[in-house]
Amino acid sequence: MTKAEMTEQIRSGKGFIAALDQSGGSTPKALKQYGVAESAYSNETEMFDLIHAMRSRIIKSPAFAGDKVVGAILFEQTMDRQIDGIPTATYLWDKRHVVPFLKIDKGLEAEVDGCQLMKPMPGLDALLDRAAKAGIFGTKERSVVSAANAKGIQAVVDQQFEVGAQVIAHGLMPILEPEVTISIADKAEAEDLLQKALLKGLDALPEGQQVMLKLSLPTVDNFYAPLVDHPKVLKVVALSGGHSRAEANKILAKNRGIIASFSRALSEGLSAQQSDAEFDTMLQGAVTSIYEASIAG
Repeated sequence: MTKAEMTEQIRSGKGFIAALDQSGGSTPKALKQYGVAESAYSNETEMFDLIHAMRSRIIKSPAFAGDKVVGAILFEQTMDRQIDGIPTATYLWDKRHVVPFLKIDKGLEAEVDGCQLMKPMPGLDALLDRAAKAGIFGTKERSVVSAANAKGIQAVVDQQFEVGAQVIAHGLMPILEPEVTISIADKAEAEDLLQKALLKGLDALPEGQQVMLKLSLPTVDNFYAPLVDHPKVLKVVALSGGHSRAEANKILAKNRGIIASFSRALSEGLSAQQSDAEFDTMLQGAVTSIYEASIAG
């Protein structure tokens, strides 16, 4: 497992990054979408067993492989678990040729200046050490922008780069994710402020360092081209942000150099009740459509 191979796969591999990182708060919703009602589990342990079974089923499917899925983002518990007796991150790379990432944020603070910063991560250094030992290539950390507020957006970007520096210090690749809420009236203005703040942060990165960016699909096609082309950016990926898969794919295909990192839009239509053949066919359709939108831009 070499870091150089993984870097190259993310830089130039054809495909997208699967976000399999729903955590405590979003797990019941993800399970419900998968056809598992809350009555199917009586505590958190059982809930996480069920979500791991769902993720394992996705990862083990013939539809899920490095020719179309270049990377996958895991939840901490998924990293700590195994698939067929093999640690998940090792399984992803060795068996599926998919680059493993880890979601590291602990959720969001209350909104201030139209934005939500990440909650403190007191055990982050220990987690990053564990991730590096487990064969994780990079991390993902999410904050939210819900208004075109320059002060709030600057605070979000400052925190993202601060956490990114900590991740880089452990030899890992950070995906900075300042998500712009897609339903806000001033989305285009927020994106303009965000791009300016990100470019400033990228220009200030030390020589030889790179980050990845995970952004909401922009209002204006190719608006994020300056970020895609920036030498300090390994890759720009997009979240579906509440769009249906069809809608997200349609917008993504119009944006050059940006690939998908979809979560809900990837698992849309998958069900615990499906036979393996039905499940694999449904996942194959999802993977192919997201792959095609990712390489179209």
